[in-house]
Amino acid sequence: MKTAGYLGLDVGSISTNLVIVDAAGTVLHETYRRVGGSPIASVQSALLDAQAVLGESVQIAGVCTTGSGRNLIGAVVGADVVKNEISAHAHAAIHLHPEVQTIFEIGGQDSKVTLVRDGVVVDFAMNLVCAAGTGSFLDSQAIRLGITIPDLSERAAQSTAPTSIAGRCTVFAESDMIHKQQTGHRQEDILMGLCHAMVRNFLSNVCAGKEILAPVVLQGGVSANLGIRRAFSEILKIDPIIPKHNMVMGAYGAALIASKAGIRQTIFRGYDLCLRAIFTQSFGCTDCPNLCEIVEIVDAGRLISRSGGRCRKWEGDTTPSKEKIESK
Repeated sequence: MKTAGYLGLDVGSISTNLVIVDAAGTVLHETYRRVGGSPIASVQSALLDAQAVLGESVQIAGVCTTGSGRNLIGAVVGADVVKNEISAHAHAAIHLHPEVQTIFEIGGQDSKVTLVRDGVVVDFAMNLVCAAGTGSFLDSQAIRLGITIPDLSERAAQSTAPTSIAGRCTVFAESDMIHKQQTGHRQEDILMGLCHAMVRNFLSNVCAGKEILAPVVLQGGVSANLGIRRAFSEILKIDPIIPKHNMVMGAYGAALIASKAGIRQTIFRGYDLCLRAIFTQSFGCTDCPNLCEIVEIVDAGRLISRSGGRCRKWEGDTTPSKEKIESK
């Protein structure tokens, strides 16, 4: 007898995360991979990995997508539920650590704080513009130094005297880092200084005015960085909890949401979608002064979805673009 599996997909600007759970919420499979500029291709690859591992033993009974690419990927795979990242990450954190009161989620391009009281989300905030409190801040400095993110993580953790780095802006941080190198500071201390700068930026900007209470759960791709973990502990005087599935908590939360959504018949389009050429194209709508750009998803030559219009008049319409436009 096949096990009912619930698929969660978290597609962001940097990574695609996939988690499949059973009805009890136990993780059957998880995948973390870089988007590489093509969210659809990365999801197809992640689904192929899941199918190769699970085979025919698990039948997908529900799908939930989240992340900045949730609507696009929801249309591609056939999502039964589409949820924002705050809901998905909070769902996973509360499931694993019911006592949690603060959730820090730091990804490649954005960062968020979510406040939980008595198992209920009561407030949240996220960065709106600056990338200095996100993973891209560390990525850019690692590239400049010619090291990898794992190297940065390990070396930062070895620091004995972290250097003070200006962290309010990536440009200022880079200038300050170069100055500290030229004055003879050890690389380990500079790297730990960068981690401190990033955490200070996150706490002063994203968490401004928020009551940070323990237990604190730290999740997202950056939570794997040893220097960042240490920086949070040293600045907050609180040791953050790193959950079991810290790298894929958005997808895990999405999978849990799907498992509890009461889905009777999933609209999941099957693993076969991984073998077809699926791409997006767009055209401009001239029906009003808004001049919306309408994005279409094409699966093996067949139009399956449209989005992007402010008035939503194109939503759900799969008439071929040429016929649709010429009929006006």
